[in-house]
Amino acid sequence: MDHLRLDRIELRELRLPLVAPLETSGWREEEKRCIIVEMRSGNQTGFGECAVSAGPWYGPETITSAWHVMQEYFVPEVLGKVISSPSHLVDSLSLLRGNNMAKAGFEMAFYDLAAKIEDVSLSKFLGGTKSEIESGVSVGIQNNTQQLLRVVTDYLQQGYRRIKIKIKPGKDVDQVSALRQHFPDLMLMADANGAYKSSEAQALFRLDEYGLMMIEQPFAWDDLVEHANLQRALKTPICLDESVSSLNDLKTALSLKSCRVLNLKPARVGGLTVSKEIHDLCQTHHMPLWCGGLLETGIGRAHNIAIASLPGFVLPNDISASNRYFREDIVSPEFRLNKNGTMSVPKGPGIGVNVIHEKLLEYTVRTEQFSS
Repeated sequence: MDHLRLDRIELRELRLPLVAPLETSGWREEEKRCIIVEMRSGNQTGFGECAVSAGPWYGPETITSAWHVMQEYFVPEVLGKVISSPSHLVDSLSLLRGNNMAKAGFEMAFYDLAAKIEDVSLSKFLGGTKSEIESGVSVGIQNNTQQLLRVVTDYLQQGYRRIKIKIKPGKDVDQVSALRQHFPDLMLMADANGAYKSSEAQALFRLDEYGLMMIEQPFAWDDLVEHANLQRALKTPICLDESVSSLNDLKTALSLKSCRVLNLKPARVGGLTVSKEIHDLCQTHHMPLWCGGLLETGIGRAHNIAIASLPGFVLPNDISASNRYFREDIVSPEFRLNKNGTMSVPKGPGIGVNVIHEKLLEYTVRTEQFSS
């Protein structure tokens, strides 16, 4: 691709109401907050999404910290510079430690920009091979088992292929047992978001009886050793999420045998370049891979779908239709679930959907532009 000079960068904080709150073992989301990054080169614009939350619950970054880092460090590093490739952009930010979600927002905007200039879809630009991706849905912790059954039934009727439920100590075995009794053939998994201590593992052992696809992130994000110990004791695969925020984390997890499945979230690991590297390493080790989500708007969702079109993503992804989360999305067309439980990979240039400027303005609470 031609070298691109980044003429203008705009940061935009959005707040979108969710159609229903999403409760995990550690926090509750009632609205979607994120930072949209716009990069312009000549007359072309690329969009990326920094999928942080208001607080440091899922990871250490927040809206406040990400905005500060992007404004004070990332923008001066790349604005007005000629960038030859996404990996060149990543290298330009490599001396700035951590802040993976902020880096992902910048790198995704550049990927969209570069693919549009090349006049190819982001999927093709990344080496994707699929025209559709399998879609699953994540169900937050419910008030009671009957409510959980109603919610899951509704999603299955919509056509989702796989159900993931959030669990925590005291809300685990009974919920899984009830779902398995009602849906004996359901592709079902449980996600703890690190809620359990090793001393509470007995409940996790009991989950081994219910034929789960996997148990996701049962222990703390920084404890690969206890995950390895648990994986040796379970026949159910352990899936890591928060524990793997880099290629080196994955190498350590593979060495310790801490998991048998990986949930890859591009925002968590720092963008699409490292996501491709993680994808390739998982393929080398024959580790099943799927793409997770962080309640992204249509911008971040488009990036996730593009990476999930790579061949190593062999399990249903946490990439749901726009109406799963929002009354209205900020892109057109919105993402919809196909009748066969898949989502179509956009074919247009870049992310393949149009960002609706009026909707951006409607949900914007803060913005700042930087020109070279």
